[in-house]
Amino acid sequence: MELSAEYLREKLQRDLEAEHVEVEDTTPNRCASSFRVLVVSAKFEGKPLLQRHRLVNTCLAEELLHIHAFEQKTLTPEQWAREQQK
Repeated sequence: MELSAEYLREKLQRDLEAEHVEVEDTTPNRCASSFRVLVVSAKFEGKPLLQRHRLVNTCLAEELLHIHAFEQKTLTPEQWAREQQK
C-alpha cells in the first residue's frame, strides 16, 4: 500500500468531516513509514482524548497496519480557534 500525506489528509477530512487537517510525513527521519497529523473536527465535541484518537484510528485502520509510527493531535473547532489566537 502506497501511503502519502495527501491520501491520509483527504481520507481524514472526508471521513471525519474535518474542517482542518495537517499531515506531515516524518518518514525521512525514521526507518519505516511514519506520520504526524493534526485533525480539527466537530465530531470531537464532548469526547475525551482517547475517544478522539479512536475515531482517527478507526478511520485509518487499514492504513495503520502499514505505518510504523503515528502521532496525532485532535482538536475541536473551538480549541483550534483558541490555538490560532496564541
